[in-house]
Amino acid sequence: MALTHEMNVVTSADGTEIAFERTGNGSPLLLIHGSGLDHHFWDLSGTRSALAEHYTVSAIDRRGRGESGDADEYNLERELEDVAAVVESFDEPVTLFGHSFGAVVALNAAARIDTLQGLVLYEPGISFEEGFPLMEKMLGTIRPLIADGENERALLTVLNTVGTPEQAIEELRSGANWQALVDAADTLPREFEQLIEYEFEHDRFSDVMTPTLLLVGEESSPGAIEATDTLGETLPNSRIVRIDGADHFGLISKPDRCVEEVLAFLH
Repeated sequence: MALTHEMNVVTSADGTEIAFERTGNGSPLLLIHGSGLDHHFWDLSGTRSALAEHYTVSAIDRRGRGESGDADEYNLERELEDVAAVVESFDEPVTLFGHSFGAVVALNAAARIDTLQGLVLYEPGISFEEGFPLMEKMLGTIRPLIADGENERALLTVLNTVGTPEQAIEELRSGANWQALVDAADTLPREFEQLIEYEFEHDRFSDVMTPTLLLVGEESSPGAIEATDTLGETLPNSRIVRIDGADHFGLISKPDRCVEEVLAFLH
């Protein structure tokens, strides 16, 4: 039976409309994409459809992109409120699944969701070192590009720098939503600024008992691997799974293995 897709909209705490697309049947699973993308990210290698065979999968468009609205004022707190607003529309306990910046959002939104059943985090963009050189470098590169109206160059710079597979970039560029992603590229600096400023509070998360799956690519950067290990040491009910032959975009390069691990965790 073909899966049906239904676009839904909720209103976040600041009045911004947040869109998410729902498909499948079963317990709720909310997918939260990373920077520069929208909810179609989860379709690049069939992750969403594979999960929707077992769960009701809702893929959010984070504010400022896709069919979601935006506001003049931005900080990470608004993103957490957006996720909470979507979750409040569900009738059952939910699992959050975030990738990269989306995993940072999922992790921090967890504390405000009473019906949280589980967390799946693929390499949250968190640095436990002094400063965040990669983000600072990208921010310095893309700010002048965006100021000059070179949104596409800025977006491609980010996608290439974080290791997006070339095939995925080509698929994105040939997709109907590419121009929308380009138009939304001016949201990238604000997200990088939030990551640079973000300070992980170990004490805040050391008593989070929500079952958590931490996914990390075996070939990812040392910083991403170290951050995942630190999260694993902090979250008392977590386990780490390393994806062989994968990097930051293992959900695209090794989708079957990632889905297998997520389903095993959810079951």
